[in-house]
Amino acid sequence: MTRRAGDRDSDGLRKSRRFLRMTTLTLHHFGFSVTTLHLGTRKSALALWQATHVRDRLLALHPDLNVTIVPMTTMGDRQLSGPLTASGGKALFTKELEQGLSEGRIDLAVHSMKDVVAQLPEGLTIGAILEREDPRDALVSALRVAGLDDLPPGARIGTASLRRSCQIRHGRPDLHIETLRGNVNSRLARLDAGEFSAIILAAAGLKRLGLAERISGYLPINVSLPAASQGAIGIECRQADAQTTALIAPLHHPDTALCVEAERAVTGALEGGCRLPIAAFATLEDDRLTLRALVGEPDGSRLLTETRRGPAAQAAAIARAVVAGLLSQGAGTIIERLLKEGA
Repeated sequence: MTRRAGDRDSDGLRKSRRFLRMTTLTLHHFGFSVTTLHLGTRKSALALWQATHVRDRLLALHPDLNVTIVPMTTMGDRQLSGPLTASGGKALFTKELEQGLSEGRIDLAVHSMKDVVAQLPEGLTIGAILEREDPRDALVSALRVAGLDDLPPGARIGTASLRRSCQIRHGRPDLHIETLRGNVNSRLARLDAGEFSAIILAAAGLKRLGLAERISGYLPINVSLPAASQGAIGIECRQADAQTTALIAPLHHPDTALCVEAERAVTGALEGGCRLPIAAFATLEDDRLTLRALVGEPDGSRLLTETRRGPAAQAAAIARAVVAGLLSQGAGTIIERLLKEGA
């Protein structure tokens, strides 16, 4: 195929920029030269905490390395009104970061794994998944009640998650659930302003931001099954970038990765994400995996659940069995209808 001169010039500029970033500093442990790693992240307080955490972990491993955090604004950060389902789903929080990776403007992208779509862009990979924080959903209530059952009839609950809302409606159909978007602090501010009786947030985010004292209670997984990958941080990089992949490899937590991959296999097979009321949560104990998953009607009128257990080495087969079990209960009909309706 003939390439135009402009194409060659563009490629050359990209390679030159990357060469200037990735020279002069020698990491003898790996036997290659690296300079600054540019680490892309969203601009929210939680995203910056996660990026700083990854940077600090990398510097602890490689004291001579220079890591620069590059905050970026994503479409999801700009579209704060209405549910994510109406705006394109969770890819809204990763697309700009992945473009930066593909174009060589950053070397790493730090994500909450629950924001990462099942099918990554060509040439990109998740190079490391860090050890998981608390995966549960947390109740934050102005009434300081410990659980959903303690809320008064008709209480207003804020959440942007179809997964959470369908499970809450199933157990407490009397509660009024309203869409609540924005970063953690803005959501807490709306609660404090009296707009809601309680809001539901990921426990992991509150703990990472030093806000654990705001948690009124933790929702058991039989009340609110977590989202796939909730509480896990992932580091995305270019597949062909062996140097960067080697640098982040020590941060990888195999047990967390095994659970996350099983959960993502379920949601990926069901074409799920934040657009649909789907949950998947895996635990690992004594080299045995337990995988739970759920598909629900948005109004909470029907929840389909499936649980399978088996050797960790058979995680992929366990995930397939969970998917098959849900489909046999009619999950496919629910999903197909919701996708047609735009969830």
